[in-house]
Formats: sequence, structure tokens, C-alpha cells
Amino acid sequence: MERLLIIDDEEGIRRMLGLSLSDLGYEVHAAADGAEGLDFFDRLSPDIVLLDIKMPGMDGLEVLRRIKSGSTRGNAEVIMISGHGDLDLAIGSLQLDAVDFVTKPIRDEMLHIALKRAHDKLAMRRELRTHTENLERLVQEKTARVVELERQIAVGRAVESLTEAMSSLIGDIGGGGPGPFSEIPCFVSVHNRYLEIAATNRLYRERLGDKVGQNSWEAYSGRQGRGNGCPVWQTIETGHGQRSSEIMVSKDGQEIPVIVHTAPILGPGGKVEFVLEFSVDVTEVKRLQDELRTAQQKYQEIFDASPAYISVHGLDFRIREANRMFRECFDADVGERCFEAYKHRDRPCSECVVQRTVQEGRTVESETVVTDREGRPINVLIRTSPIRNEKGHIVEVMEMATDITQLRQLQDHLSNLGLMIGSMSHGVKGLLTALDGGVYKVERGLAGKDEIKVAEGWAVVTSMVGRIKKLVLDILYYAKTRYLNHESMEVAAFAKSLAEIASPKADRQGVSFCLDISGSLGAFEIDEVALSSAMINFLENAVDACVADQFKPAHVVTLRTRADGDMVYFEVVDNGIGMDRETREKMFTLFFSSKGSKGTGIGTYISGQVVSEHGGRVRVESVLSHGTTVHVAVPRFKVDTRGLERTEHEIAKEACQ
Repeated sequence: MERLLIIDDEEGIRRMLGLSLSDLGYEVHAAADGAEGLDFFDRLSPDIVLLDIKMPGMDGLEVLRRIKSGSTRGNAEVIMISGHGDLDLAIGSLQLDAVDFVTKPIRDEMLHIALKRAHDKLAMRRELRTHTENLERLVQEKTARVVELERQIAVGRAVESLTEAMSSLIGDIGGGGPGPFSEIPCFVSVHNRYLEIAATNRLYRERLGDKVGQNSWEAYSGRQGRGNGCPVWQTIETGHGQRSSEIMVSKDGQEIPVIVHTAPILGPGGKVEFVLEFSVDVTEVKRLQDELRTAQQKYQEIFDASPAYISVHGLDFRIREANRMFRECFDADVGERCFEAYKHRDRPCSECVVQRTVQEGRTVESETVVTDREGRPINVLIRTSPIRNEKGHIVEVMEMATDITQLRQLQDHLSNLGLMIGSMSHGVKGLLTALDGGVYKVERGLAGKDEIKVAEGWAVVTSMVGRIKKLVLDILYYAKTRYLNHESMEVAAFAKSLAEIASPKADRQGVSFCLDISGSLGAFEIDEVALSSAMINFLENAVDACVADQFKPAHVVTLRTRADGDMVYFEVVDNGIGMDRETREKMFTLFFSSKGSKGTGIGTYISGQVVSEHGGRVRVESVLSHGTTVHVAVPRFKVDTRGLERTEHEIAKEACQ
């Protein structure tokens, strides 16, 4: 049973939600304010939190920040509860990683949608954690095998060193018995200059039999007679120790692969009197090598078959290893730096998860947008894990990223509906205020029999009613599927109307505005309200980019318009601060804004959608510190876009090409 915590200062809402959610099978707890809610959260560790935005004392946004800031708190999913006037705060809560928000009064269907989204994100995080833990366990097991293999190989090296150290001892005792070597886990034997076995240790006798007095070559498989190159004969002939791979025969007739090390024991005349031989059974080493090779192959297959982007990064941010899905998606080479490969930056990211993992020494989770080999942005949920050496020091970081683009698109579409209706509702409120002013003028004019004042007031009323009608139509446009209301309009007249709207803002900000209309443009078929809104957004962004630039003495925004037989082209050119590639690729993503708290991340996203629905395309050119040019191409005649579902990622990809 999943735990769910309700934090709301209204007792009625706590009681109503508690009963409803208990019926759905949740273990429900409730708190009346932010401080009590955080205390409950620390004690209960709930999976889901329903959190009111506006509460006395500590508000919902501060509680959300504290929940998301802890090392373990960030695993919970938070659904915000807002009133109709709290939509700006709701946008802020989504930017603070709230999974969704619902408005009061709370409807069951909206609550169920938000809970399902929270469950989906929790399930994805658990699955990602399971994948990472399984890979970590596999790496630990195979690392232990490698250590064991290195230990076995080290035995051979130790034997070689021991042989040299013991040669003088054997010489001192004149080829004495094998007593000092009885406990050594190798086959140890002493051979005389006549190629006869003079002594053997206990392990030799147990495995190979009692061969004392037999010829030296009889211990090996395939060696017969003198001069056949057995290690003992070669040592006597050359006077130097030998190392070779041989096959020895056990007393049961089984073949045992060994690595043989020999050392000559010299007599008083400098001639070889005895040969000390160490033979190491490499059967277990070969078995471990084969098992390690098989395990490495299985590890690589699992690594490549994993349905996530997996990469291993060094402390210098260079990619040490990557699975097939990562290589195919990002076309990144081993040795390339991660921020160059899929963020197209020349320095590490400000919130680098690899750096955080090294600094904090723990697993880190994050969500970001990366770019694939074709320039398409991808929303990913990232989980990292530190890789440590035998001393416990972090030497590498493994990063696993899951593509959540479809989930983010669904969230964007659902959030977009609520945000657009809320935004337009604010617009209606302002128009109603202006309408009240017009009605007031009419009433005053009628009371004073002032026809001029009546006419002025009625003109305001008529204008406001028309604008309210358009806003209501826009709300219907975002609330349900509808097609554009195409009307024939002169291109030059449309461009001039854009200039009349945008130039006053530019003048107030001290930015020059230029309109450049090339030749005879003719007419085109558009939804004037929708396309005008999109173009005004591009023009206002251009003015804002100029205002943000403090280094140029003069700033200019230019709207250029031209046309050919089939297309009408608009260019919005500014000499403002410009954008880097990462910003340019994300600019058509919902909620992304380069203006910080001054932007909502909605306008450019909607503008791209409007141009797309007209059958047009947007392309952006920008250079940091130099300025930006937005190219908009719209078909001259109406294009049927029904059934052509274009995502924000497709629009962003076109914009960057």
C-alpha cells in the first residue's frame, strides 16, 4: 500500500481528499500547514504528496523546495493544489520539479490523471534503479573474479622469484631433500645432471605419483629420451633457468597443463649439478580465464541490449565506454568529452551529474534535454553511480539515461491546456476591466447628453467585445481540436500591422525598429489572429534580446518580408545578445526560457506550433554576442495539416537546421 501525504490548511479539503484517496487504496496522512507537513514527510517517507500552494506561514513552493532538496526526499512525487488565481505559481512549481497540479475545486478525473502521472514517474524511477543495481552487482562480481585471476597469475611470478632465491640454498645443502617445499602449492622436484628425478615434494607425489629415480622427461606428456627439449635438459645444456608451458601426466593418466620454472644449482666447478623445478597447475587459471571471458561477453551483451543510454565517464569527463544504444543515438566516440558529445558545449554543464556524483560520492538523479546525432532534442531521466577502485576511491562514473520524451510530451500537452486557459482567463479579466470603463463612459455621456462621450464609450465597448470574442475563440482553439480560420490577406498589410504593434514597445525600450518589404507581395491565406500572435512573440523576443545586450551602442530590430510563387517569407533580425547552440535547440521546448524568472517558456513553443499548423517552418540562426535571425516560411495558399502530428522536437530540429 502506497503512502500519500496531504498538506493543506483547509480541513474540508483534507477530509474530502482523505476519504476519496483511502477508497482508492492509499495509506493517507494529512497535515494542516507546511511545518507539520515536513515533519510528517521526514517520519513517513510518503511516495506521493498533495501540496496546497497558498498556506499561512510557509507556502507550498517553499515546502516543495525543501522536499526536493534532500538526498532522499527527491524520490517522492509532488502534486500541487492551486486556486484559479494561482496559475503563475503553478508554473513555478512545475519548474521546481512538481509532477503536476490540480485546481480547486478538485475534480476526480483531474486528480486521477495527476496520480497516474505520479505513478508512471515513480515506476520509471524504480525500474531505472533496478537496472543500475543489477549492473553494479554484475560489475562487482566480475571484478572479484578478475582479482582472483590476478592472484593465480601472481603465483607463477612468485614461483619464478622464489626459484632464484632458493637456488643458493639448494647449493648450500648440496642438493638436499624437499623438506622446505612440502607445503608449497606447486609441483616441486629436484633433478640431477643425469636427467633423473632426485626428489619431489608432497603435492607432486600425491598428484603425479612417486617418480623418484625415473627419467626427468617421463613426467611430461610427449617427451621421450634425451635431447627432446624438456625444461630440465634445456637448463642443463644452457646453464640458465627456463620457463615454458608443458603438459604433465597425473598418476591416473590425466593430462595437467602447467607452467614450468626451472633454476640450475651449480656445483664447485661451476657446472650444473642439480635442477630445481617448479610446476604450477594452470587448469584453474584457464577455467577462470574462460569463465571471465564468458562473463565479459554476457556483460557486454547485457550492456548493449539495455533499453537505456549507458555510458562510463572518467573524472576528466571523457567517455570511457558506451553501450550500443548510446553510440547509435549520439554518434559519440570513446575519448570524447560528454558535454561535447550530446550537449554541444565547450565546457562542463553547470549542473553536471558526473561532477556531483564525484563530489557527493553517491548516486545522483536528474532530468535534462540532450541532442542526438541528427540534432533532435531528447528528454532524458539520468541516474548515475560511482565506480570505485579497490581502495574505495571513485575512478569512474556510470551514467544511465532513459528516454522520457513521450512522457514529457504527454505532460506538456496536458499542462499546456490548463496553462493556456489560465493565461487567456487573465486576458479576459483585463478586457472586462476595459469594458467596464467603456460602459462607464457611455452612462456618463447619456446622463450628460454628451454624444461625443457616448460615441467614445461605445467605441471602447465595441472594441472590447470583439477582442473578448477572439479570446474566447482562442480558448476553444486550445481546449479542443479545431482547424485554422484561413482568410485571404495582403502580405504587405499583414507585415505593416505587425510593425504597428511591435514598434511602440521597441521605441519605449530605445530600440530602433525597421520594416523592409521587398517588391509586390500579393495575398496569402492565413489565420490572422494566430499567425499575428506568433510573429509578435518573435518580434518581442528580438526587442528583449537587444535590451539584455549592454555592450552595443545602438540596437535595431528589422522585420523583412518577401514572397515568391508558393511561399511567403518573414525574417526577424536583431543585433542583441544572441544564443548558444544548446539554447537554440531548446527554445521550442515547452517551459524552457532563457529569460529566467521573467519568462514562462510558453510563448515560443506556441509560436512554433502555430507556424507548423499553417504548414510552415521556422529556422533560427544565432551567434552569441552578435544577434539572432528567425526565418519563418508560410505557404501562400491553405495547407491541410489534419493528421500531421508534429511534436515540439520536430519543430526544434527544423529550427536548428
